Amino acid sequence: MSRLPDPPAAGFCAGAWEHTAALQQAIVEHPFNGALADGSLDRDRFAFYIVQDARYLVGFAQALSAASTRAADPADAAFLAGAAHGALVEERRLHAGYVEEFGLTEADLDGVVTSPSCVAYTSFLRASALVEPYPVLLAAILPCFWVYQHVGSEILAAVGDVSAHPYRRWIETYADEEFADAVLSARELTDRVAAEADEPMRRRMLAAFVRASEYEWMFWDGAWTREQWPTARWLPA
Repeated sequence: MSRLPDPPAAGFCAGAWEHTAALQQAIVEHPFNGALADGSLDRDRFAFYIVQDARYLVGFAQALSAASTRAADPADAAFLAGAAHGALVEERRLHAGYVEEFGLTEADLDGVVTSPSCVAYTSFLRASALVEPYPVLLAAILPCFWVYQHVGSEILAAVGDVSAHPYRRWIETYADEEFADAVLSARELTDRVAAEADEPMRRRMLAAFVRASEYEWMFWDGAWTREQWPTARWLPA
């Protein structure tokens, strides 16, 4: 499996994706992902991205763990807890491989400041975990699953054979069947919870899905520009 089947037309996910369709296309077409797809993405930009993403995954895993404690169905709780484990272990293993490949030291990593977009996105997820009801938290979490799988599968479809691609491991991770199955599970769970929610709650869910999707674009853009804090000039190094 690479591209996912469409979600059920009457469900929350189909409407949320349609609502953000132009933004989702802008993410796929972002210069970072375009350069990643054709293999021309320079290593400094990718290394910056890897550092930011490893830090982001901590906040993402915390939000997933919080969601797992609220799930009434044991199977849903197990899925969310497993996804949290995957974020902290499996995907970070991918990052560690790239850190080793690029020859980055702990000092190199510590010297990369967490970008404004990374802080904003992780803060949004942590705040959602603390103060938002369960359906809204699920909607806030969903784009990280879905957008990454969408980008990975679009790149794989465009590139085809990635056996010699410099970013093969990244593409294969997010276009992988196992990851696609996780996205399908996340969509099904979100649709099921949304179907039981009233209209004001579904509006809050949509707002959370939109905001997380906006942060996805900002995260890619921050990696492309190697985003720094504009206030850094007034502070000691």
